[in-house]
Amino acid sequence: MEVKENVTNKIKKQILEDTKEFVFQTLNNEKSGHDWFHIQRVVNLTKQIAQQEARQVDAFVCEMAALLHDIPDEKLNVTPEIGKQRVEHWLKRQKLALVDQTAILTIVLNLSYKGGTNKVQLETIEGKIVQDADRLDAMGAIGIARTMIYSGHHGRPMHDPAKQPRTNMTLAEYRSNEDTAIMHFYEKLLKLKDTMNTTTGKKLANERHLYMENYLKEFFAEWNGEK
Repeated sequence: MEVKENVTNKIKKQILEDTKEFVFQTLNNEKSGHDWFHIQRVVNLTKQIAQQEARQVDAFVCEMAALLHDIPDEKLNVTPEIGKQRVEHWLKRQKLALVDQTAILTIVLNLSYKGGTNKVQLETIEGKIVQDADRLDAMGAIGIARTMIYSGHHGRPMHDPAKQPRTNMTLAEYRSNEDTAIMHFYEKLLKLKDTMNTTTGKKLANERHLYMENYLKEFFAEWNGEK
């Protein structure tokens, strides 16, 4: 039994290494903030949160989902279906057990925030962990930097006092790039704290949320010439 487990672990380790290379080659030159470094940070956060969980966690499913979570992203594919197929084909090529393929695919297809329009609740602890990790990387100092990079990439202005944050948006409206970098804080980033699933995720989110609030105070003070 121990020999079989060692063989299985060796195979999974190789699958993880192959998946890292696949994702690196796919996203290394991505310029909108969904690059390989983002993936690395989400993987590291996933591992950190998983280690703090009292419940049993499938570390392999967590890491695979964290690695692959942006491959089907609608912003990076011509159509959502093409993105889904890319992940499906990769998982099948690894000859993973169907239960693992299903677990990983379910996470990567359903963790996105989508402007708050995504109503799918991830039920597994692995899904909750990876979702928290991905959303944490949209908060704090990194979240601010990624917002500015994404805004510049898509030609969004930094700030326009005449524009106000939008509410009750459709996904198409959220993806329209008709907002500003500062509007994005109110339309997404400041809402993420209350979407966390895990105890560790909530703790880290509180810290990053406070950092963003302080940043906005400083931003508006400087914008208005108050300091």
